[in-house]
Amino acid sequence: MSFVLVAWLVVQDPVGRVLLGRRSGVTYAEGLWGLPGGRVERGEALAQAAVREAAEEVGLRVDPGQLEPLGAARYDLGEAHGVDFLFLTRTWEGEPAPLENTSEVGWFHPGALPPESLPWLADVLDTHLRRGVWLCEHLKQP
Repeated sequence: MSFVLVAWLVVQDPVGRVLLGRRSGVTYAEGLWGLPGGRVERGEALAQAAVREAAEEVGLRVDPGQLEPLGAARYDLGEAHGVDFLFLTRTWEGEPAPLENTSEVGWFHPGALPPESLPWLADVLDTHLRRGVWLCEHLKQP
């Protein structure tokens, strides 16, 4: 089992909705709605990875210097082991569009996500975006 660093970008519009993309052509969570994001490449800064993934998946241009660190989630669930880093932006350039590994995009209120969302997404948005908790850990119990 390898350790994975993932950077996610929470893009929030002026009325509080977040941008989600439906995952397509991926090995993890095919067909589910999720945040733009993915693995951090070797030598890449966390914020830069979140910005790169947003450009690749939904076509937004975001200044990494404008990102707000939102939180980190460590997980060790047996088959999955790593840390997710979340960043928030309320400013971007471009119109969201489905690009790489994304079949459609949409804006959703954090409390009213589509039922086909990543299973952890509602909890992560509640923990980090609504309650302001910076670090959480999800560990498999023996």
